[in-house]
Amino acid sequence: MVTQEQRRRQLAREKFLRQQQRRTAARRKSHMRNTVVASVLGVVVVGSVVSYATGVFKSDDKKANAGAEVTPSAAPTSKAPDPCAKPAEGAVKSLSWKKEPAMAIDKSADYTMKMATTCGDVDIALNTAAAPHTVNSFDFLAGKGFFDHTKCHRLTTNGIYVLQCGDPKGTGSGGPGYTIPDENLKDKSLKGGVYPAGTVAMANTGQKHTGGSQFFLVYQDSQLPPSYTPFGTISKSGLAVLKKIAAAGESTGQGDGAPNATVVVNKMTVTKS
Repeated sequence: MVTQEQRRRQLAREKFLRQQQRRTAARRKSHMRNTVVASVLGVVVVGSVVSYATGVFKSDDKKANAGAEVTPSAAPTSKAPDPCAKPAEGAVKSLSWKKEPAMAIDKSADYTMKMATTCGDVDIALNTAAAPHTVNSFDFLAGKGFFDHTKCHRLTTNGIYVLQCGDPKGTGSGGPGYTIPDENLKDKSLKGGVYPAGTVAMANTGQKHTGGSQFFLVYQDSQLPPSYTPFGTISKSGLAVLKKIAAAGESTGQGDGAPNATVVVNKMTVTKS
């Protein structure tokens, strides 16, 4: 028998998926329009993380970021003080590429990624062997300063619990101009349809192989379909930063919107251990 709590979570997931689908459709229309004017990149996500990872986490970079289909930034409604510091000086770079970067990482080596944000540092151990295309893409983009000064545009606090980042536009519709293949979808950590707390995964458009630059960080166990490439694990200190951001709430008051906290990635770096 389905409990009331299980039913509530199911309805929340279904609502999130519907929102993601509507956003994906809107992005596709926008993408087609922009392509006529100039060369535009598709966006993905989690979210975006992070709509719910593709539908949940979708992005507009042709799925460049699963979960990137995130709600546009809105004015904070919470009266709680902003727990984050003022962003570092600088502006988001306007960068785009037509093709996935050539493999340049050592697939047998360990890599770590540091998100130096206005709310604190989030250190991530990358799973290079299981997700080489994803790690290689992040190494490339971080080295180009693609993520620097970008906002984490989406926070979900009901049904699924993720912070979605990686969109240079800050709306859930941006990406690097290219897409990367899905990887590691049968990872042993994804048990029972749950992305455990501490997981970092790609956002996408809901279709296969549409990840770009948008990704989501799971701060509490979240039930999601295994459609979003898990490619890293967040450190304990980084998880504490995410929980601080989540505690400040999101803009809509309905569990899915722009974070009330001013979450900006001052600097993203990927380092070979």
